[in-house]
Amino acid sequence: MYPRKRSIVRLAAVLLCLAAAGCAPGKAAGRRYGSVIGIKPESIPEYTRLHAAVWPEVLAKLKDVNVRNYSIYLAEVKPGEFYLFSYFEYTGDDFKADMARMAADPDTQRWWKHTEPLQAPVPTRKEGEWWHTIDEVFHMD
Repeated sequence: MYPRKRSIVRLAAVLLCLAAAGCAPGKAAGRRYGSVIGIKPESIPEYTRLHAAVWPEVLAKLKDVNVRNYSIYLAEVKPGEFYLFSYFEYTGDDFKADMARMAADPDTQRWWKHTEPLQAPVPTRKEGEWWHTIDEVFHMD
C-alpha cells in the first residue's frame, strides 16, 4: 500500500475508533479514550525498547494535536497471550483535524512503521480499526 494511502487508512481507523466511543469530531475536548491491541510475544522486547525512549518528535506531535496523559500498559491475559491497553485524554476542540495533522506528520509515520509490525489487532475490532476501542465503564476524578 502506498504511504499516503496507509496514512489515510490509519486516520480513518482512528476516527472510526473514536466515533465508536461516542466522540463527535470537533466536540472531543476532555474526552478519555481507551483501546486494546494484541502484541506478539516475541515483539515485546522491541516494543518496550521503543517506548522506553519515544522519539522527541513523536512526543511533540502528540502534544501538538492535544493528546495528554497518554499511557500504554502490557498484560498477559492468558498464558502466552499478550495485549496492550492504551489510555489518553484529548483536550482540543477539533479532533478530526488534529488526527489528520498527526497522520500527515512524517516523523509519526516513521514511528508507526516501527510499531505496527509488532502489534496484532484483535479479531473483535470494528471495521477500519487498528487498536480496538474499548468502552469506559467507570471513572473517578
